[in-house]
Amino acid sequence: MYTTAAAERLRVVADHLAPQPEARKTTGAMSGAPLTSHVLDTANGRPARGLLITFFRKRQDDWVCIKSSETNADGRCSGFLRRDDFTADIYKMRFDTADYFHRMGQRSFYPYVEIVFEVLQPEQHYHVPLILSRFGYSTYRGS
Repeated sequence: MYTTAAAERLRVVADHLAPQPEARKTTGAMSGAPLTSHVLDTANGRPARGLLITFFRKRQDDWVCIKSSETNADGRCSGFLRRDDFTADIYKMRFDTADYFHRMGQRSFYPYVEIVFEVLQPEQHYHVPLILSRFGYSTYRGS
């Protein structure tokens, strides 16, 4: 049986993973963005607030930094680039997990997480979520 704290953490994470009703859909800076991200700290049962994400585009054998931004109070981040600048290409998102966990007085086995992905249809929306704990992570192409 789950303790009350564990049950609450599971509820928070489940709420964030569940499809959002129309009224809760992201608005403002997130709406219309071609690329968004969402980081959930599953070990602590909350969104990963203030986690630095750096966004890159592949150029020949190197990576060109496009923008760095921090996740908001809900663990979400967008505004990496404008729709006109979002082209078919290979991109990378680097999540600074060590600093995030350090601010909570914890250490992480992974000092950072890099997710490399290919955009084939830039007219579509791309959502790159990160499900995170101190000793593991998972990602997928979200909606």
